[in-house]
Amino acid sequence: MSRPNDARSVTSKVLAILDAFRPAEPELTLSQIAARAKLSKPTAHRRVAELVDWGALERDESGVFRIGVRLWEVASLAPRVLPLRELALPCLEDLLRLTNGNSQLAVRSGDEALFIERLRGRNTLRAHTAAANRLPLTAPAVGRALLAFSPSQLQEEVLSRPIRRFTEETVTDPDEMRRKLAEVREVGYAVSPRQIELGATSVGAPIFDRTGMVKAAIGVVFENDKIDPEHLASIVLTFARALSRVLGADISR
Repeated sequence: MSRPNDARSVTSKVLAILDAFRPAEPELTLSQIAARAKLSKPTAHRRVAELVDWGALERDESGVFRIGVRLWEVASLAPRVLPLRELALPCLEDLLRLTNGNSQLAVRSGDEALFIERLRGRNTLRAHTAAANRLPLTAPAVGRALLAFSPSQLQEEVLSRPIRRFTEETVTDPDEMRRKLAEVREVGYAVSPRQIELGATSVGAPIFDRTGMVKAAIGVVFENDKIDPEHLASIVLTFARALSRVLGADISR
């Protein structure tokens, strides 16, 4: 809980409140918010009330809070997200029709892959990559596609920390991951089998902008043995190159 000498600014406390919400837990009580934000209940009550008045949070009749529509309206103005999502949506829909898997679009946010869109097929795959979810860059194929074409300094920063394990087949050895990333750079796409779920494989490819920097990655997750991943990789790579061309990238090399 917050103590009288809590030196955090009001802005820091407000951000801590918003950060308390998670995709898996989008609804919280005031007590839960206070505990997660490390605030006293009176402080949390004041800040939450201000957020509700502005529209960043909403409160239902039972007293549970959730993220408000006003905050979504502001977030939709982010230039890295909305135009890119609209541009990629037809490709994501095509991937969905071709595979009945979960097609996805991700950007790098720090050392994580932030999923800005996900279309789910009629399958039993769990929704690890719902829009606004995050995963380590080392696990999903879209994350590896982003990491492989990021600056080497970032790659080493990521690989200098423990790599999160999801299944017994998740690659956690940094030297092996370096080899995987080198393969991605060589062929232009990533295939990530059984890294997050034992029953699923993902394929992803990078999207570049006009400066040659990796802007995002597009991919698909599907059940093992349903589709040949190498065949699917050519399809994903075609979509990624098409989107790169639209963004002005020179991909003739």
